[in-house]
Parts: sequence; C-alpha cells; structure tokens
Amino acid sequence: MHVYKTGGGILAVKENKAHPINGDWDELINRDGLHEHLQQQIKGSKSITDDEWKSILSKDLQAPIGNQEIWAAGVTYLRSRDARMEESKDKGGADCYQRVYDADRPELFFKAAAHRVAAPNTDVYIRKDSTWNVPEPELTLFISTSGKIQGYTVGNDMSSRSIEGDNPLYLPQAKMYERCAAIGPCIYVPSTPIDPSTKIILVIARGNKEVFKGSVAIDRMKRQLPELAGWLYKECTFRYGAFLMTGTGLVPPDDFTLQPGDQVSITIENIGTLVNTVAVQ
Repeated sequence: MHVYKTGGGILAVKENKAHPINGDWDELINRDGLHEHLQQQIKGSKSITDDEWKSILSKDLQAPIGNQEIWAAGVTYLRSRDARMEESKDKGGADCYQRVYDADRPELFFKAAAHRVAAPNTDVYIRKDSTWNVPEPELTLFISTSGKIQGYTVGNDMSSRSIEGDNPLYLPQAKMYERCAAIGPCIYVPSTPIDPSTKIILVIARGNKEVFKGSVAIDRMKRQLPELAGWLYKECTFRYGAFLMTGTGLVPPDDFTLQPGDQVSITIENIGTLVNTVAVQ
C-alpha cells in the first residue's frame, strides 16, 4: 500500500488502483495498525482511473508530511563513517565518528520542521557558504506517537560536508537550513517490515549527463530500524508521529560537489523515486 499526499487530498494506491481518502493527513497516518486501517478505508470504495490518479500525482504531489518533525541518524553505515572521518581528518575531529559508529548510543539529530521540507519534483538547496555539498539518500521511517514503525519513505538529507568537516560542532549548520531535506513520493505501508535486502539507488545528473550512480542494500546498516526508533523516542514524545532518516551508505567521491541545476534521483525498491533539482536560495 502506498499513500500519497496531494493538494487536493489523499490517495491510497494498492495493486495499481488509487482510492481517494477523505480526512486529515495527520490523523490518518499517525496510528498503530496503519496498514489495516488503510485496508478498511479503501474496502468497497471506488477507485479512479489510471490516467486520473497519475495526472494528479504529476501535477499536485506534495511531500508526505503534515505537522511531523524530521529527525536523522548519522554514521549508521561503514561508508558514512569513513566519509565523515575523511572530511574532518585535518581538523582533528575524525576520531569522534569512529567512536559513535562503535557506541551503543547512535547519533541522532533534528533535521527539519515541515515548512523546510522540499516536495518531490521541487528544488532542494545548497548553502552559499559551503564549498562541498552532497545529497544523502536515506530510507526514512514514519513512526507513530507510540513509537512503532508504520511506514517508509525516501529521504534526501542534504549535507554541507565542508562545514561539518571543519568542526563536528557545526553539524546543525551543515544539516539544517531552508529546503535542507526532501521526502517522498509517498509513504509505503506494507503488511510486514521492509525487506532487509531492499536497495537504495542514487543517480545524480548534470546537463542530462549522469555524473554519479551508486546503490546499497539497507542490510548494510549497522543498526536495526526498531533500535533507531527506540532511541529517538527514549526521551521525546511526538504528538503527530515523526519521520526518522536512517543514515546513508552512498557517498560520492571526495572530489565531487553538487552544482545548481543538478538533478538528484533517489529510488528505494518498493517505495518509489524521489526527484529534486539542486538550487541556491
């Protein structure tokens, strides 16, 4: 089951048939047993034609977020640990990334409020005061108020590597700014937890030419998804539920940086593809 948020309402898509759902987005998604609830919502309802729902999504698709916050986990993949250590080695901060990779407690940080999140097919930003910028493609969890994982989406955790590499304490500036995150195109709500062999694929195009492509399976992540959700909810409550980006295992080479006009496409199997264009505010 896939749930899309549009300017005109909510669409639940099952087996390539789309069913409009009435109601409030936050109230709909923030519940335990979301898959079963959606099944009941579409039971007996009339689906719209392929042309209708695909036209709606092409013109009016929004980020699948209401009043939720987005948080993020860092250094959950070995490749991410190595990249963080490389970018900060000349500033003396490399050791902290090795220690957090080995620690029981994960790195968690606030990423974005809803108004700073880019919708699919819109611009994400790079900072004017950063010289080294990358997208970070991440499986993103939707977690209900009770702390249970209810669904999954595609996330782009934009990162200013030159700023974070200068000093790990600059992480908030490297990670949190206007349009610093994108999620979408939907929330994937399966009946069972996501398959650990699921692949994340990142493609970056510049002037219609592919300049980077890579893939990684989520089972390369060191930490378990319920573990990350548990740490986030250990001392925080979320009235509307929360999104949690789970870290990246795909990092472009050190001589690569994003440029305005680049197109970033992130595909996660069974969820969909999130496409955004890079811009400067």
